[in-house]
Amino acid sequence: MSPSEALAVLAAGIGAGTINTIVGSGTLITFPVLLAVGLPPVTANVSNTLGLVPGSLTGAIGYRRELGGQRTRLLRLGAVCLIGGASGALLLVTLPSGAFNAIVPVLIGIALVLVVLQPRLARAIQARRQRAGAPVPTHGGPVLLLGMLLASAYGGYFGAAQGVLYLSLMGPFLDEPLQRVNGLKNVLAALVNGIAAVFFIFVAHLDWAAVALIAAGATIGGLIGARVGRRLPPTVLRALIVVVGLAAIVQLVLRDR
Repeated sequence: MSPSEALAVLAAGIGAGTINTIVGSGTLITFPVLLAVGLPPVTANVSNTLGLVPGSLTGAIGYRRELGGQRTRLLRLGAVCLIGGASGALLLVTLPSGAFNAIVPVLIGIALVLVVLQPRLARAIQARRQRAGAPVPTHGGPVLLLGMLLASAYGGYFGAAQGVLYLSLMGPFLDEPLQRVNGLKNVLAALVNGIAAVFFIFVAHLDWAAVALIAAGATIGGLIGARVGRRLPPTVLRALIVVVGLAAIVQLVLRDR
């Protein structure tokens, strides 16, 4: 890797760490750069996953105030996400990617619709529970757990727009402001990236130079993203999620052509 290529990978890591903390989809910045500097797709994917872990951690630390009072919820959702992330990592090294890649843009598109409709869906779900006299599930209920399991499997497999999927799922089912949900998202994404990275260390080929550069950049980006993201009003944050998600769909569709 030449000095200019190394600088590009470092810069991509900073950008990915920043956008991952605020919304998600940082992989859409780093993955194409790793391909451009000559890494094979699978090597680029697994190296990227490991490299982004420190950025997820710094982003989660930056959102620590929003995590107050969510310990039990985090433990329950975290266990589900760890299982899903490990399953997705296993799929990456055992299955062909063609069919999975074809459905990813559809998944992201559905997630964006859910993000846009999240306030209305949350009100509708709450009204239905009130009519039925049912308590609000503290941790979102079985539908959310199943959705997070599947989204985490996708995250362990590839991870582009993983944060968008998490926000779209948790928003309607958790009676929490979007910023608190975003803090939860950062921790869960760190868990999924971490478990997938541990798996890849033992079974996949990693480019350690790329890992180190992305990790350094993502660590910086995670801190930047936390400072910026925590100050965004919910409407602006939701709009940013949609913009990033649409960019993800466009990039994934064009890449597969």
